[in-house]
Amino acid sequence: MADFKAGVIGCGGRGKAHARGWTASDDVAIVACADPFEAPRLAYMEEFGVENGYEDYRDMLEKEDLDFVSVCTWTGLHHDMIVDAAGSGIQAIHAEKPMAPTWGEAKSLYQACVDKDVVITFCHQRRFAGQFIKAKEIAKSGAIGEVLRFEGTCPNMFDWGTHWFDMFFFYNDDEPAERVIGQIDAEGGREVFGTPVEGSGISWIRYQNGREGLLVTGVTRMQGIANRLIGSEGIIEIGGRDAPPLRVVSGTHQIDVDLSGMVSQRDATTVAVLDLVDAIKNGREPELSGRKALQATELIFATYESSRRRGKVELPLNVDDSALLSMLEDGTVKL
Repeated sequence: MADFKAGVIGCGGRGKAHARGWTASDDVAIVACADPFEAPRLAYMEEFGVENGYEDYRDMLEKEDLDFVSVCTWTGLHHDMIVDAAGSGIQAIHAEKPMAPTWGEAKSLYQACVDKDVVITFCHQRRFAGQFIKAKEIAKSGAIGEVLRFEGTCPNMFDWGTHWFDMFFFYNDDEPAERVIGQIDAEGGREVFGTPVEGSGISWIRYQNGREGLLVTGVTRMQGIANRLIGSEGIIEIGGRDAPPLRVVSGTHQIDVDLSGMVSQRDATTVAVLDLVDAIKNGREPELSGRKALQATELIFATYESSRRRGKVELPLNVDDSALLSMLEDGTVKL
């Protein structure tokens, strides 16, 4: 018999990914799910053998004696759902990224969990995927000399960029960032899960240990790679869709790295959920802790704020809105 009971809010694709994690653990049983739409809720219950389904997540939190809650909904719904879950007597929350549409909301929902002694994690699951773990191992081995800079490229700062900002911290052993300077162009942007994102952008970060980060998005993004780790004696490239998963470039030599036996990106969410369960059992900080998610989220909103100020932003970030959303609202920029 399982020691812990889990409930899932949001029965879509990411809710199913979380469920594969919970069902992979002998310690957890999914006992309830919540979704305002009947068809996906009923399909979810059948697929994962969930006994109780709810239209309103608040009814689930009130009626079920849960230990874990997954929040797998659109970003704009996260704040109230996480705050309500944190106040319901549970032990831990595993939520989808990005954290929230504004910096103030991100800090608020995290603080609500701290105040209730609830562990919260956000699914920056690439920390468990083989090519990223191996890239970090190679960099730490000295194979590319002194690590100088981390680079990433993706469609936008918010939905995709949260992963790469988090990976920069991962490669850099979660060394704090001290300043950001960036620029965004809203033109060509769109809404992702109900939240507007820029059409293109650039973000430069300085970390306290002197290393740098560079993220470019949208039409400005680089071709052929997802991440680069730049060293004094070589480069590690983590490929995009049509590139090798992991390559080391040093001088005239290129080596494609064998990732046999390592966790795939598809399975990384399952491992993330299992890591949270183990952390609760053993009283340690989970790898995807809210504390770490908050530092990546700060870089998103610091980049937006730098664009609004037209200057560098020293951290910690001292505004609570999203500069992008505020500029869209007042007409300063347009998608």
